[in-house]
Amino acid sequence: MKFSRIALLSAATLAVAQPRNHQHRHLARHGSPVEARDATVATVVAPAVETVYELKGQVISADEVEAGIKSGKYVLVGGQISSAAPAPATSTPAPSPSSSAVQAAQFVEKKPSTSAAPSSTYVAPPSSSTQAASSTKAASSSSVASSSSSSSSSSSSSSSSSSSSSGSFTSAASGTFPDYDGSVSCDDFASLEKFGPVYVDWLNLGGFSGIQNVPGFSGDLSIAGVISYIETAVAGGSGCSSGSFCSYACAPGSQKSQWPSSQGATGQSIGGLYCDSNNKLVLSRTDTPQLCIPGAGGITVTSTLGSDDVSICRTDYPGTENEVIATVVQGGSSLPLTNPDASTYYVWESKGTSAQYYLNPKGNGPSKACLWNTAGSNLGNYSPTVLGVGQSNGITYISLSQNSQASTDATLDYNIAISGSGVSGSCGYKNGQYVKDGVNVGDVGCTVGVTGTATIAFS
Repeated sequence: MKFSRIALLSAATLAVAQPRNHQHRHLARHGSPVEARDATVATVVAPAVETVYELKGQVISADEVEAGIKSGKYVLVGGQISSAAPAPATSTPAPSPSSSAVQAAQFVEKKPSTSAAPSSTYVAPPSSSTQAASSTKAASSSSVASSSSSSSSSSSSSSSSSSSSSGSFTSAASGTFPDYDGSVSCDDFASLEKFGPVYVDWLNLGGFSGIQNVPGFSGDLSIAGVISYIETAVAGGSGCSSGSFCSYACAPGSQKSQWPSSQGATGQSIGGLYCDSNNKLVLSRTDTPQLCIPGAGGITVTSTLGSDDVSICRTDYPGTENEVIATVVQGGSSLPLTNPDASTYYVWESKGTSAQYYLNPKGNGPSKACLWNTAGSNLGNYSPTVLGVGQSNGITYISLSQNSQASTDATLDYNIAISGSGVSGSCGYKNGQYVKDGVNVGDVGCTVGVTGTATIAFS
């Protein structure tokens, strides 16, 4: 008889920003389970296995574990049981992400489609050490990412956007949208820019970052219902038109504030301003008149890569869930990186959400990197590395991990270091390897918790 020992962990925190292996709408890659052999048949009898549960070195019975799960005392996290009760406060300023009981789930980007059938998919990501059970998923990676003032690349190798994409990049625009509510035509993005939204020109969607047509929606934004028919607009289509939710980008450090109470019937996220029956843009959250709102703050990204820009592409959600929102960091410059607070930002099925960024090889502008790409390109949804950022209960979590959809040999051509005040341990990327506290940890990546401020440096 074999013994399978499962440790029981005491959890102190909720890790909101730990995006892990990204499940895209592609066939999964599996190793060959059966090797080709001759006709000889062998019968293998699996040995009996007894599972032993252990909490802080003490063995407890399976009955007690089962009762604890039912009562909420324990939470199942992959192959481990964690204590659901919060740990007592200590004087230690920085948390240890490895003790987190619940790892964040995430929305995933999907290929634009005009199909009437809902096409968004929700997948719970495995954590850096265990895979979160579906019963304990806390939704992750949500919101709209910032667009950088440097979106026009100075590098000849970068594919740049026009100057209209840069915007003013102020963290707060003057005025509030209700002053003009119902007077801005749905195709008039220029009128939105004075309120903070940033024009995205490489998608050919009239400046919007994504458009979701919902012809079956009643238009009543005061109710929280379900929307079963969603079409994602494509470049060259009708654009932001009557009966659509039209999403937009905001400046670095801020994020869009608009999404309806009604969401997709099968878990799709929907976001943006609503284009009403008069072809006018109206707030989908009338209690939030500012179109761009700040996150929790405290996170900066910087680069010393000379003339080569780095495109950081954030998934646009609530919304189309495509990685199209760009923050472009030039060599020798720094920008704030939006850090959503799970307690105040978009909630998906009663769960707080955080942000997911795709890191691209240097020298690729947003028009090449921040859109749905092709396999083998190592750009966009196939970029090598995913960066997760989000705050929960006053602690910001930053994670780095390999994108499972990238080529098996895909690596970034720069290093990444995370430093700052109140940072627990170390997590970085060096010479194509993920490094946790000085040890290569492979594609599983790593996470740090931050109680102060942090800088993510590209070098």
